[in-house]
Amino acid sequence: MNSCEADARCVAVIGMACRLPGASGAGELWELLLDGADATGETPAERYDAGALHSAQGAPGGITARRAGYVAGAGEFDAAFFGMSEAEAAQLDPQQRLLLTTAWEALEDAGLPPSRLAGTRTGVFVGNARSDYLENALRQGADGADAAQLGNFRSLLPARVSHFFDLRGPSVVVDTACSSSLVAVHQAVQSLRAGESPLALAAGVNLVLRPDEAIVMSQAGGHSHDGRSRFGDAAADGHAPADAVGVVVLKRLDQAIADGDRIRAVIRGSAVGNDGRTSDSVLNPSLQGQLDVLRWAYEDAGVDPADVDYVEAHGSGSPALDPLELTALGEVLGAGRPADRPLLVGSVKTNIGHGEAGGGIAGLIKTVLCLEHGRVPASINLSTPRPDLDWDALPLRIPGEVHDLPERTGRRALAGVSAQGSAALNAHVVLAEAAPPAPAEDTGTAAGPCVLALSARSAEALADLAAAYVRYLAPDGAGAAHSVRDICHSAALRRDHHTGHRLAVAGETHAELAAALMARTPPAEGPLADLAAAYTAGEDVDWEAALGKGARYVPVPGNPWRTRRYWAGERAAEPADDLAQWVLTEHARTSFEDGSTLTDIGIDSLAKLRIVVDLAKRTGQDVDPEELGGLRTVGELRAWTRSLQAATR
Repeated sequence: MNSCEADARCVAVIGMACRLPGASGAGELWELLLDGADATGETPAERYDAGALHSAQGAPGGITARRAGYVAGAGEFDAAFFGMSEAEAAQLDPQQRLLLTTAWEALEDAGLPPSRLAGTRTGVFVGNARSDYLENALRQGADGADAAQLGNFRSLLPARVSHFFDLRGPSVVVDTACSSSLVAVHQAVQSLRAGESPLALAAGVNLVLRPDEAIVMSQAGGHSHDGRSRFGDAAADGHAPADAVGVVVLKRLDQAIADGDRIRAVIRGSAVGNDGRTSDSVLNPSLQGQLDVLRWAYEDAGVDPADVDYVEAHGSGSPALDPLELTALGEVLGAGRPADRPLLVGSVKTNIGHGEAGGGIAGLIKTVLCLEHGRVPASINLSTPRPDLDWDALPLRIPGEVHDLPERTGRRALAGVSAQGSAALNAHVVLAEAAPPAPAEDTGTAAGPCVLALSARSAEALADLAAAYVRYLAPDGAGAAHSVRDICHSAALRRDHHTGHRLAVAGETHAELAAALMARTPPAEGPLADLAAAYTAGEDVDWEAALGKGARYVPVPGNPWRTRRYWAGERAAEPADDLAQWVLTEHARTSFEDGSTLTDIGIDSLAKLRIVVDLAKRTGQDVDPEELGGLRTVGELRAWTRSLQAATR
């Protein structure tokens, strides 16, 4: 079977976004992979003191490596955009913050305005196995176990996304250890196939904030000694833990085609399965368990395993697991394979480390990029192939350099993604290259001027967005490949329009649009001027009626985040003499006046519990929660805090 355009069981990947070591998005990940870069590095001091714990020999209580894979700026967050107060953002697990941010970016990549999803049965499936931020707080004792930690339980990871976007479908945490996020993809596919969800976000999130798991893995002999994963290499000695956050947006293929979505790849099928008692213990990997899941996945996909061009392996660099995985791939995908077309096998973990519960989604995103570009990057850290494998007999190859996908006749490229968890749960997803998009119209003109509409949550963010579009529209920018008409339609119809801060310009060419953006010059007269004026005045515009139909969605610049760092114990400086202002700065979610009600500015019952704790610490007094609960306005809060301050003097 080659095509599944009419098969309702096929699922389109229509959007994706990520935060990975060395890469703040899928485009940066692809560049990192093509460069053969090693994105692992020294453990930041904010995580834990890896130097003090280091023991090359794996002494009790020690860690065998000082380094791993870390996401830069893990504490950065745009609290105002997501309607959070300063205190709320600082106390919220950064896994939730990064997941919210990446989910928004993935929806933008898909060209789906989040406001249009509100109230729909969109599903959210999140692979996760860590709650390090919560654990660190609870280790502080009673002071750390405050009401704010209610929001940091792992069940809140998908729930936070569902609540913010008002998504009414399944909202599920999946924990099968290192296969969690690929199992989340499988569950999302099943939900779409069953008609339970019209759209699904499948994700994985993993932030390494404490050393406990690394100590355990070091004692068990499963932790890399130098913080690098060496898939298939004789020197492989364990995995290197890593941060990983990734989100993919999934929709049934037939519906994605009908909706004019950009299809990045197609999921043909998937399977999950436990090893059962095919191994001698629950923690030992099983060859039979992997063989079963591979066969089930390709049966589900209706694909001959011998036709598969590339597999993104689990590939953790485990001396016990790597040989079994390579043997299983050789047996199932090698049967009937032409000798001159070996299976290409790689692992993103060699570049970024093992994202644990998020590792499968990182591998899936890499595989989609491989199918889009028709190339497989090198799997690095491979110098001497494992001597316990008969490489001459194995019908596979781990590329040591960038390799084009094999030439094919009459079919699109096929790939698989594998993940295995210490919970003995194996997963495999089968992907196909998407059909080529319809030919673009002439990219030079729009057959007359076209309106480009931009909006943001603040004036500063709008300026950043305009600058991003100027770069995008430049001759060497990503927008040069797309027509002005498609760009303007995508900005108008495939983005949410925020109120308060808007800009509309017009132009017939990329250069005209860029010049108008730099000068902030709206169209001077005629229908386009009226349209631009209505938009910038905050009116709702029927863009489809204004711009017409027939344009295709193309990727355009996304929301420009206005972030700052939020981390437990790093609260903003406290005002010396204005207790009320300090409370309001920390806990209000919006601007306010004395007549503003506390409820309207986001100070709800949970925030009031936080305020009671904060004020008790600051003033050294017992603070009566009922007194605070009885306050209605900002003015009343100011008067009440003045009385507290007076009592401390």
